[in-house]
Order: sequence, then C-alpha cells, then structure tokens
Amino acid sequence: MHTEAMHTLTDLTIRRISVSEMSNNVYLLTARTSGDQVLIDAADDAPAILSLLSDARQDADVDTRVRLIITTHSHWDHVRALAEVRQATAAPTAAGVDDIADIAVPTDVPLRHDDVRSFDGVELEVIHLRGHTPGSVALLYRDPHGPAHLFTGDSLFPGGVGNTGGDPARFASLYTDVVTRVFDRLPDDTRVHPGHGESTTLGAERPSLAEWKERGW
Repeated sequence: MHTEAMHTLTDLTIRRISVSEMSNNVYLLTARTSGDQVLIDAADDAPAILSLLSDARQDADVDTRVRLIITTHSHWDHVRALAEVRQATAAPTAAGVDDIADIAVPTDVPLRHDDVRSFDGVELEVIHLRGHTPGSVALLYRDPHGPAHLFTGDSLFPGGVGNTGGDPARFASLYTDVVTRVFDRLPDDTRVHPGHGESTTLGAERPSLAEWKERGW
C-alpha cells in the first residue's frame, strides 16, 4: 500500500509516497506558478511514481514537468525505478559526484557540496554528507514563507544518522558533516524528510546529538 503526504507551501507543493518492501520515500516538489518539478529518489515501483506525477498536475496553475530527478545516494534500493522514470519523463538525472560510478543509470548532473540547482520557483541547495556512501547528498529548500525543508536520503533520520556499516571512521565522517553542515547551520524548525520513515525537525533531534556520538551509530 502506498502512502502519500503533502505539504502545501506558498510557492511549492511537496508530495511523498512510500514504495517497496523497504518503505522508501519518494518526494516530488512542484512549483505552484511554473509547474517545474524535482523528483527525489526514484526508488522503486515506477507505475506508482508516474501516478504520483499525474496526481501532482493539480498542484500547479500550469502544465507540470519534471526538470530533474535527484538520487540522494547510490544504494540499490533508492534507484530501482530510476531508468524507467527517466525514460518516461525525459528528465535529466543528478547525484553526488562521488556516487555516480555506483549508479547504473547515467548521471547527467554531478552534484557537489554547496551547489545550488535553480528552477522556475524551486531552488535546492546541495549538502554533501559523507559516510553512508561517499557521495550522499541532502537537498535543502529554504521556504521564504516558513520553515526550511531538508531531504536527507539515508544520512539523517529521526533518532540518528544513517548506517555506516560499523566503521568508526565512516561514522565520524557522517556525524561531523551532519553536525557542522546541518545542525550548526540550520534552525530548529527545519523539517527533515528522510529516505525511509516519517519526518522530524532538527529541534526534535538536536538534544540527542551527544548521545549519538557516544553510542557511535
């Protein structure tokens, strides 16, 4: 069963569906005035994703069109529908530069830390979070009318950072990036939209940072 959540912001609509046996989140951002769209993580179940695109036609005042498909990281469960959705939409693909070699579908747009991808009504800042994979990225939308929205892939969840395989060096890298590039820079009302499960806020997670560091995962 596919679940869908929607945030209707002043300039942007955010839709989410959960797909696959691993409950991967797929996010669709639609600029309300221009109809420009960004799809984050074509994880699985292309028909469900295409149905999501169809449903989102009502989210804009004009025809909608996917301008970019962003993959937050290279793990297999986040890319299973990428080829089919790319073919159906003719949209270019993007991923963190250090993960590109591990994604079978060609990547058109390499993403680097502090890149900004601008569309008509959608502007996303790229935050490189090293550790879950070498090229994992989060995408930040700064809503001029309300809290920011951060799409974190598998790098940050309610209750902790992403899996680093029990490797202390990888954990230290991811924890440091999450603290210095996310928690130290963004306010507590920032909404976090992870690659699996429900959303949270930085304020809800901030008190647990020392605990995460101590436990090492």
